[in-house]
Amino acid sequence: MPKTKNNAGPTISNRRALHDYFITAKLECGMSLMGSEVKSLRAAHCQLNESFCRVEGGRLILHGCHIDPYTQAGKYNHDPLRDRVLLAHKREIRKLEAETSVRGVTLIPLAIYFKEGIAKIEIGVARGKQQHDKRATIREREQKRDLQRVMMRKG
Repeated sequence: MPKTKNNAGPTISNRRALHDYFITAKLECGMSLMGSEVKSLRAAHCQLNESFCRVEGGRLILHGCHIDPYTQAGKYNHDPLRDRVLLAHKREIRKLEAETSVRGVTLIPLAIYFKEGIAKIEIGVARGKQQHDKRATIREREQKRDLQRVMMRKG
């Protein structure tokens, strides 16, 4: 079961995003969802691996997020890969549009969670990592881990 944030429901995170991208800024947005999508999210049946966000026509749209169909919904179920509108202020959307106009910068969803009973998504302004950047990140993580082990032995 995924971790919970504020004990309101599961947190679905995109761990691959932190490995593949440098995250320069983060933004919390609401999501426009159908009832069966909310039920499925509460059961943690969602995948963010291949998803991304884009500003289209002054609206922030989430593409490629797979939310599994809710089994009890019957004929009122949703399309698992439909595009979803994200809810943010106009000034934030304009700011994101300006930041993503630069080549190599994109919007990546980092996590979906419930805050006070409302589904929220955290998106990040991301720039892709090269292979040598990924190796450096792994090396730093291993050095921190080794240092923690040494400190635990002495302390």
